[in-house]
Amino acid sequence: MKVFVAGASGTIGIPLVRALVDAGHQVVALTRSPGKCSALEALGASAVVADALDRDALVATVSAAQPTHVIHQLTALPKEGPRRPSDIEPTNRLRVEGTANLLHATIGVRARRFIVGSFAPLAGMGSASTQGAAAAAVRSMERQVIEAAREGLIEGVVLRYGMFYGPGVPSTAALVDMVRRRRLPVVRGDAGQLPLIHIADAVNATVLALERATAGATYDIVDDYPASMTEIVTTLAKYAGSSAPFRVPAWLPRLVAPYLARMTAMRMPLSNAKAKAELGWQPKYPTIQQGLAEMFRRAA
Repeated sequence: MKVFVAGASGTIGIPLVRALVDAGHQVVALTRSPGKCSALEALGASAVVADALDRDALVATVSAAQPTHVIHQLTALPKEGPRRPSDIEPTNRLRVEGTANLLHATIGVRARRFIVGSFAPLAGMGSASTQGAAAAAVRSMERQVIEAAREGLIEGVVLRYGMFYGPGVPSTAALVDMVRRRRLPVVRGDAGQLPLIHIADAVNATVLALERATAGATYDIVDDYPASMTEIVTTLAKYAGSSAPFRVPAWLPRLVAPYLARMTAMRMPLSNAKAKAELGWQPKYPTIQQGLAEMFRRAA
C-alpha cells in the first residue's frame, strides 16, 4: 500500500509512520513544519509539507503522492494537552475544514480508503456540554467520513481513540513530572471512568484497520477497562517512586481548573469488543496499570 499520513509529526503520527514503514508500506508523511521533515525521512517515509487548511496546496500535495490509503491524524493541540477551551480551537478547525479538504483531495485521486483518528471522549458529548464546540467539531469530522462512505465515494472508517498514554506521549511525561513534584492531587470520591489507550495499541489498531475495517464503520479503540483520574495518578506515583498524592475535595479542581475538572470527571465506559472481533486486534496493555508498569520498566 501507499499510505498518506496527515498529521505525521504528531503524538500518534510518529509511531504510526514507524509502524507502517516496518510493515512494508510506502509512506508519505504530511507535516506543516519543514523542520520536521528530516525526522520523518529518518523513519523511512517520504516527507511532504502543506497546510491542511489550504485546500489548493493540500490537493496538489495529495495528487502528487497518489496514495491508495489516507490516514487523518490532524491536530494542533498543546504538547501537554488542552487545559482550557481555547487550546482546542485550532484542532476544531482542522477537524471541520481540514477533514473536508483532505477528503476532497483523497476522493480526487481515487484512493481506496480513508481512516480518521477521532477522540472518544468528545464524540460521546452532547452539543449542550461545556466542551460543545469541540464535540461538534468531532461529530462533523466523523459525519463527513461516514457520509462519504455511504455515498460510495471512499471506504471511510472512524477510529475513536481513548486518551493516549505511554512513552513518547507528551501529556504522560507532563503528568509524571507533576506527580513527582506532588503537584497533581487526587479528588476525594472520584468516580470517573475515562476511556484510555496505550499509544502502541492505538497504532496497532490503526495499521490493522487499513485492510480489516469495514467501510463506513466506527470502532472504539480503548483499553479493556476505563480508569479514574485517581487511579491514573496513584499508579503513576507508585511506579515513579513518589510519595502518595494529596487528596482534595471535588470543589477545588472545579474552581481552579474547571475545564480539566470536567474532562477528568467524565464517566464513559466504552467497549473495544467490535474492534477485537472485526480487526483481529488485541491490546497489548489491557489496563493502564499494565501499560504504565511496562513503560517504567523500560525506562529503568
